[in-house]
Amino acid sequence: QVQLVESGGGLAQAGGSLRLSCAASGRTFSEYAMGWFRQAPGKEREFVATISWSGGSMSYADSVKGRFNISRDNAKNTLYLQMNNLKPEDTAIYYCASEGWRYYTGVHSSEYAYWGQGTQVTVSS
Repeated sequence: QVQLVESGGGLAQAGGSLRLSCAASGRTFSEYAMGWFRQAPGKEREFVATISWSGGSMSYADSVKGRFNISRDNAKNTLYLQMNNLKPEDTAIYYCASEGWRYYTGVHSSEYAYWGQGTQVTVSS
């Protein structure tokens, strides 16, 4: 059974930083791309960033490019999202997700088979 558990959310001031983590279990972590998505109140879930199974390729939403950094440690089965220069519009529940297909990196939420429970990030102005 695949499990994804996020941590590291919380309250930050605009311009501050937070680091999210996602601990994965139940499948061979290094064979699957991983992603971060977020959902703000009243809005649809949106893509934030993805990283390939090896960690060699990353993609970012334009809204976070240059501020957020996605990484992974395959030895620890853990995914990270370093968020810098946070803005109030980054306020949302952040979800980590595991791609449904081995050795494939999608950017659409429909391509991701497993999801964590989410962690709240709130940025005050």
